[in-house]
Amino acid sequence: MSEINWMDEVLKRKDSFLKDLQGLLQIKSVLDEEHAQADAPLGQGVRDALQYMLGLGEKDGFRTKNVGNLAGHLEMGAGKELLGILGHVDVVPEGDGWSVDPYNAVIKDGKIYARGSSDDKGPTVAAYYGMKIVNELGLPLGKRVRLIIGTDEESDWRGVAHYFQEEEMPSTGFVPDADFPVIYAEKGIADFDIVQPPRLEQSNVALVLLSFQSGRRYNMVPDFAKVHVKLWDEAAGLIQKYQDFLKGSELDGDVSVNEDELVLTLAGVSAHGAEPRNGKNAGIFMSQFLQTLNLDASGKKFIDSIAQFYNRSRGETFAISYRDEDSGDLTINVGIMNYSTEMGGRIGLNMRYPVTFDIEAGKAKIQAELAENGLQLENFSDSKPTYVKKDDPLIQTLQKVYEEQTGDKAELLAIGGGTYARALDHGVAFGALFPGREDVMHQKDEYAIVEDLLRATAIYAQAIYELAKAD
Repeated sequence: MSEINWMDEVLKRKDSFLKDLQGLLQIKSVLDEEHAQADAPLGQGVRDALQYMLGLGEKDGFRTKNVGNLAGHLEMGAGKELLGILGHVDVVPEGDGWSVDPYNAVIKDGKIYARGSSDDKGPTVAAYYGMKIVNELGLPLGKRVRLIIGTDEESDWRGVAHYFQEEEMPSTGFVPDADFPVIYAEKGIADFDIVQPPRLEQSNVALVLLSFQSGRRYNMVPDFAKVHVKLWDEAAGLIQKYQDFLKGSELDGDVSVNEDELVLTLAGVSAHGAEPRNGKNAGIFMSQFLQTLNLDASGKKFIDSIAQFYNRSRGETFAISYRDEDSGDLTINVGIMNYSTEMGGRIGLNMRYPVTFDIEAGKAKIQAELAENGLQLENFSDSKPTYVKKDDPLIQTLQKVYEEQTGDKAELLAIGGGTYARALDHGVAFGALFPGREDVMHQKDEYAIVEDLLRATAIYAQAIYELAKAD
C-alpha cells in the first residue's frame, strides 16, 4: 500500500476539480462538420473543448501541445519511455427528452448531469487531476506521462489518427473511458451500410412510404423515428390503429394528417450501440407497425429490411451468431435508418464481434445474404479487437491499484465497447464506471456520481505514479 493517502489529496482539490469539470461540460463539443473551419476542422465546440483542456494544462505547469486542432497533449516527467493516458472531449448529440439542460452541468443529489459527464469528460478530468496530484506532490518519475486529448472518438477517430501520425506511440498506457476494474479485451467493431436502390414506380396500393428517418449515429440505439406515408384513402382507421399500437407496445408517439400525408412519430429509448438490448430502437419499433400496412413494394422492402432485426441483435439476421469465452456475444445495432422514394433506402449497422471471430468470413456471409435480396453492402469499416494478456505487468499493476483503493477484487473484463485502448500498441481501458453503477452513457439525463469521480481520481493518481515512478 502506498504511503500516500491518495483520496485525501483528491478531497483537498474537490472544489477546483468540480469547477474545472463544469467548465468543460458546459462546452457543446458535438461534431459539427457543417460549420468546420481551418482551425476548427470538427467544429468550433470540439475545438473549444480541446483548447479548454490545454489551457488547464498550461495553467498547472504541464508541457502542452495542440496537434492540428484535432488532438493535443499535456505532459510531465522525463525519460525515454512514455506512459500514455487517452481521453476524449467530444460527445454524442444530446438527443431528446432531458429533464435538465444537457450543457448546464448542474449538480444535484450527489450527481453531475450533463452530456459527457460519464463519457468521457468526467473520467478525462479525473485522469487529469490524477496527473496534477502526482505533479504537485513532486514525486520522482522515471518516465514521461502524457494525457492525450482526442476529439473525434464518437465518430471516426480522426483525432487520434492524426495525432499518432505526428507524435510518438506510448510504451504503455490506459484509457479512462469504460468500466472498472480492468478491461483486458475489447471486441472488434465494424460499421457498414445496407443500401436499397430507388424504385420510383408505385404499385396499386393504398399507402406509399414517402420517407423514413431514425437515428443519428451507428453506435447509438435511436430514440426517435419519423415517417411520412402518402394516403389515397381516409386516415381515421390508421390513426386509431397506430394509437393502439403505441399503447400495446408501451411507447410514446404521435400521428397526424397533413393534407394527403400521414405523419407518424415514435419515441424509443437511447442506449450505447455496444448493447442494443439496453435501449428501445425507435426505428425498429416503427417498422413493426408499418409491416401491418399495405405499403408500396419499395417501401415494404425497406421496412422488412429493418423489421428483421426485431429482437435479433446477435447476428441471427445474417446467420453469423458467434460468441467466445473471453469477449462474449457478437452484437449488431441498427443505428441509422433513412429512406425516400427518390433516393431509396440506407440502413447503418454497428457490429461488435468477439476477439476470435473471423471478420472476413462474416463479411462474406453478410454480402451474400444482401445480394440474394437485391441489396448492397457499402462503407464497410473495421476496427480490429484489442487484447492484453492477463499476466501482463500493466494488467497486474492496475489490478493492484484498484484493489488497494477500493478493497474489492479487481476482476478482469471484456467489453463490446470500443475505446481508445485499440489506438495504443499496448494499453487497456481502466474505468471510470464502477461495478454495479447504472450505465447512462449516450442516454438522456446522462450523469456521473461525484463521489465516484473523486474515487476514480485517486485510483488514477496512484496508477500513474505506480506505472511511471523511478526505479
